[in-house]
Amino acid sequence: MPTYSYSCSSCGKTYDKLEPITSYPHKKCQLCGKETVKRNIGSGAGLIFKGSGFYVTDYKKGESK
Repeated sequence: MPTYSYSCSSCGKTYDKLEPITSYPHKKCQLCGKETVKRNIGSGAGLIFKGSGFYVTDYKKGESK
């Protein structure tokens, strides 16, 4: 599930919420309770490499030169 960032124009605060992609954006602020919340556009998740890395010889076929 992605994490969405919300900002409230009444109290000026921002907060993050973990929710499914199919859910509708919230309208009520979790902090002040007013209906002045807007979902922010995020940059998305970064690319994460785990492990020792990728090398030229990892997928080499036979005795190629």
